[in-house]
Amino acid sequence: MRNLRSIIAGSALVAVTAAMWVARAAPSATARASAPSERTSAPRPLAPLDPPSAPADNPTTPEKVELGKLLFFDGRLSGDTTTPCSGCHQPKLGWGDGMDLSHGYPGTHHWRNSQTVINSAYYAKLFWAGESTSLEKQAEAAATGNVAGNGAIDLMEERLRQVPEYVDRFRKVFGTERPEIGDAWRAIAAYERTLIQTGTPLDRFLRGDASALGPEAKRGKALFEGKARCIQCHDGPLTSDEKYHNIGLPPSPTYETSPLVTITFRFQNYSRGVPEEVYRKSKLDLGLYYTTARDEDMAKFRTPSLRYLKYTAPYMHNGVFKTLEEVVAFYNRGGDPDPVKTYFGHATKSPLIRPLGLSKQEQADLVAFLLGMSGDEIVVDQPKLPPYGAEK
Repeated sequence: MRNLRSIIAGSALVAVTAAMWVARAAPSATARASAPSERTSAPRPLAPLDPPSAPADNPTTPEKVELGKLLFFDGRLSGDTTTPCSGCHQPKLGWGDGMDLSHGYPGTHHWRNSQTVINSAYYAKLFWAGESTSLEKQAEAAATGNVAGNGAIDLMEERLRQVPEYVDRFRKVFGTERPEIGDAWRAIAAYERTLIQTGTPLDRFLRGDASALGPEAKRGKALFEGKARCIQCHDGPLTSDEKYHNIGLPPSPTYETSPLVTITFRFQNYSRGVPEEVYRKSKLDLGLYYTTARDEDMAKFRTPSLRYLKYTAPYMHNGVFKTLEEVVAFYNRGGDPDPVKTYFGHATKSPLIRPLGLSKQEQADLVAFLLGMSGDEIVVDQPKLPPYGAEK
């Protein structure tokens, strides 16, 4: 039965890949008519961040969280057992991996920066271009993705079933006789929903503690909401409009110097069904375009939250900036030329990105405020993982 299931799944994958080629070559009416990716309403005021809620079909319990923590650190949920969730989301590296472009599965090299999982519970969609609609689906996509965990569902599930402690824990948490892989994603998601930071200096200030931010940070807040225009995209409690924008980023130098990045990126373009004329024109990460197939969505990426960014360098989807000072200087000059226009002749760069005219002191004040969005660093030790044993 398992072999048959794998054959069917493999056939389905071929069919899906073929369909993606057709869809990318000729975008559907639905794709063309989908909602605009950028903001169409006024920004929301900054607000304190309250604890997140869990979905009705995956309520949070202490036992489920404890199981999810073990699984988050367990490489058995990957292809060759070397790439657990924590491989790309390391607590001591801001729950990212500290690299400009994430290392990816052995033999590949990812073409995007590894985002922090802190406060990921608040996003409506996950990944830089919003490819996943829940933490549960994100966990599965990361564990099975060929440039991430590269794990085969049946194999990972069988590994869990050969660990007596996991058999016992899954039975107690989910009521199943043996571990089911879908429940593993639910447990990991439950754990990730506990990785939040709500007591930052900004939160305390917004709740009435005037001393929570210093003079520089207070001036920076006024700039953030005014002259610097940051709030146009980084608004609300999460400091993200969760929309998609091309901000005119410079290219990643790693794209030019790493053969593995080139190979992996070209494979991803092929597997996502990018038309050949697009595929051959650039090494540009096309972002939201991979989902919508709309030319106007090329190089657009979801606005990331600014919370916890003190610990999450390097910054941007391609990790091109190492410091917050570089980030602020980039926005102050109005970004760089539109890479989409350079490669494809049409512009998708957001009209919100334009020169700001900030002085050196104002840029320093803005950085001080941005740092106030982070509280104490969240670090946990890797748990002791349960060993294999004979299946009962």
